[in-house]
Amino acid sequence: MSATRRSFLRAAATLGASVSGAARPLAGQGTQSAIDSIPDSEIKVPKVKFGQAELSRFVIGSNPFNGGSHFNAILSRVMGEWYTPAKVLEVMQRCAKFGINAYNYIHVGRMPADWERFVAQGGRMHLVAQGIDADPTELVKAVRPMGVWVQGERVDNAYRAGQMETIHDYCKKLRDLGVEMVGVGTHIPEVIALVEERGWKDVDFYAGCVYNRRRTPEELRKLMSGELPVTPTEVYLQDDPPRMYRVFRQTNKPCFAFKIMAAGRVRNAEAAFKLAFESIKPNDFVCVGLFPRIKDEVKENAYWTARYGAAS
Repeated sequence: MSATRRSFLRAAATLGASVSGAARPLAGQGTQSAIDSIPDSEIKVPKVKFGQAELSRFVIGSNPFNGGSHFNAILSRVMGEWYTPAKVLEVMQRCAKFGINAYNYIHVGRMPADWERFVAQGGRMHLVAQGIDADPTELVKAVRPMGVWVQGERVDNAYRAGQMETIHDYCKKLRDLGVEMVGVGTHIPEVIALVEERGWKDVDFYAGCVYNRRRTPEELRKLMSGELPVTPTEVYLQDDPPRMYRVFRQTNKPCFAFKIMAAGRVRNAEAAFKLAFESIKPNDFVCVGLFPRIKDEVKENAYWTARYGAAS
């Protein structure tokens, strides 16, 4: 057995003792140091089939690159300032070293320029983009993504308004534009169940936020004995992930689980990754944003994906 392999197994044994539930935080510097001690070459993120490609089960989330924290305005600004074009390039290149080859691209702001810079430097990623604009033509023509999911907010609004056929039409438009893999994103588990029930032929996959942060004020008041949180659009309930994971398992189509860390609110990264991969199907993925300003989140997340997301 090689020395690097032994170091990986020793670290795995040390880290295995650190998880006893989602509510407990990581074991501080000891846990991080154990991951740091593993040579980068020993950590490879597993891949599974998605359309005609082999995609890493860890997909890079793009919100932090664009200063979107889903936490508060201060953190969003800190993210936006820290993520210079050079820093985005550095983080994406580091992801590639661990075999991460998929990126949840958004065609907005400086994101196109950042992507062009990465490609110009020899970077390669499969783009599984979000369709944000009313017409996805510009997105598809600009970067030719292999997959696009209709943005969750757009889908959720249509669902609330009883206008889901507009989303069906959006999916058909993506297919007509030549997108290989067309998906529906949402924060509401019932949306996936509805699309499955209707049997939309132009839908190949789903993307679901494991925390339903799109509850209406009325729904929140019902859950909270008439009270309404100060930030009703950023409510993350501990019992939400199993609800979304359940609908993932009820469809044969691949699914992307996003915000498994509740936008940074979950303190135990290992528990979040473990729960996700134990709950989703073997052909499903996690999509996680990165902000490695304090610690090497790229390596840490790659490690947890390699450990819990490997084929059994």
